[in-house]
This record gives sequence, C-alpha cells and structure tokens, in this order.
Amino acid sequence: MSSLRVWTIYDHPLDYPSYFVVRGFTVTAGAPVPDGEVQLANTLLEARMLIPPGLHPIDRSPDDDRFIVESWL
Repeated sequence: MSSLRVWTIYDHPLDYPSYFVVRGFTVTAGAPVPDGEVQLANTLLEARMLIPPGLHPIDRSPDDDRFIVESWL
C-alpha cells in the first residue's frame, strides 16, 4: 500500500497558542495519521523553513480547520 507525506502549518492552534506549528501526516487509503511530534516556530517564515526541501505549498481549503495556514506536498 502506498502512502503520501503531507506537512501542515498551523497558525497558533489551541494546543500551542503561542506558536506556529508544523505537523507531518501520513496519508494512506484511510484518514491522515499525524506524526507523534510537532515542530514549533515563532513566525510563519520560520515554520516554512521547517518544511523538508523540495515540497510545494497547497493553499488551504475553505473547509479546513481555521488554524491551518497551508499544507505542503
């Protein structure tokens, strides 16, 4: 079974209200499964620097959680 890695940047979510948060997810045939750890940043630029190189941003969907800034594939 193949999977896809997605990285999502959140803008001061409820669990880390003082930070931008970067979370990785593995997407398979089911729902996305979040990694166990998060990366914290003070600014959006710092959060973007935590994304692995070579990925491309995808704009948020209107249906996304309100804290999501963007996702990277």
